[in-house]
Amino acid sequence: MPSTSLEHDIRQHGLESDWFEHLSRSRTPLSRLFCFPYAGGSADVYRNWAGWFPQQLDLCLVHLPGRGRNMNKRAFCRLIPLVAEIVGHISLLTDIPYALYGHSMGALLSFEVARVLSSRQGSGPKHLFVSGCRAPQYPRDDPKTFNLPRDAFLAELKKLNGTPEEVFAHAELIDLLIDLLRADFELVQTYEYHPGAPLSCPITVYGGMGDEHVSAEACHLWKKQTSANCTVRMFRGNHFFIRNGEPEFVNAFRKDILGAICDPPPIRTT
Repeated sequence: MPSTSLEHDIRQHGLESDWFEHLSRSRTPLSRLFCFPYAGGSADVYRNWAGWFPQQLDLCLVHLPGRGRNMNKRAFCRLIPLVAEIVGHISLLTDIPYALYGHSMGALLSFEVARVLSSRQGSGPKHLFVSGCRAPQYPRDDPKTFNLPRDAFLAELKKLNGTPEEVFAHAELIDLLIDLLRADFELVQTYEYHPGAPLSCPITVYGGMGDEHVSAEACHLWKKQTSANCTVRMFRGNHFFIRNGEPEFVNAFRKDILGAICDPPPIRTT
């Protein structure tokens, strides 16, 4: 895929990183949204979201090890070391107003990244957006599945309804994905929340009304993680409601993003 003008400029100045992909074709974006993937997924799932926003907003995909352009790198199985790596690479890209977004595992990552950046930079992100994720302090007493035997692990994976059925029908695809899935599940299932100062930025939480794993109550408890406003929006769908492309979610998400990190919201250009 051809590089954007922004990515060309970044390479010219020696700031390139396999961790981030900039989808804005503007050489001087006014704001930036970092997008973190869910367990077993790639940030490529957000690629078409670039069409929702004007070019002045840089939709920045975060490519984690073990997938996408970093397929040849070993996936992390602990969250905090991964956060440290992300923060080590992301700091040079926080020179303009920015926000963080993540779904499920990506929400936990974006939250912990926001905490570190806030403590180091003072202000941190202008906004944190999370979806499909319980508040980090919410009790996590689910049984661990990452170390189950292969068939039992795949059975648990099917229950999440996040992996297309055709993947399970092809053993070679499963062989390619299972190590990454186990690593991501271990990362989430071994995560331990440590209390700290609340973020100073607002938090917006998106949940699926049919999500059996993340209740509305668990979504509302995100308010404990910020000294600013916390908004919770619930939508039709299960744990992966963000992939449905429903206008209700798309319109709300776009409006929230533009209102949070674009002041005033820029006019969308074709």
